[in-house]
Amino acid sequence: MKKQYQAGDVVVGKVTGIQPYGAFVALDEETQGLVHISEITYGYVKEVSEFLAIGQEVNVKVLEVDEQANKISLSIRATQEKPPAPRKDSGSRQSLQSRVDERDSEGFNSLRDKMQEWIKKSGQ
Repeated sequence: MKKQYQAGDVVVGKVTGIQPYGAFVALDEETQGLVHISEITYGYVKEVSEFLAIGQEVNVKVLEVDEQANKISLSIRATQEKPPAPRKDSGSRQSLQSRVDERDSEGFNSLRDKMQEWIKKSGQ
């Protein structure tokens, strides 16, 4: 490695290769690292080539440096702002009983009427 890189460094690199599992990014003349497919962006990435192209300059964060194996793990998504989590229900919250009363009041009323009829019959 020409320059020493440490975990946490954010640098500009150039995409030099694309594989199904990620992209290789050159950090300088002699050093390149791998951006694993899971570190390209937030969300699901099916095809690396839909997000990156050879020759493209990208901001990357150094995640790990393995000097013995001469490997550097990089992340593009670590340089991006995390998108807000989607809200599941933006409507007002109602209790289960409120929803039952709202939708099934007719069914309960007929049951109430039947109950009165059944009580009268049982007392004969």
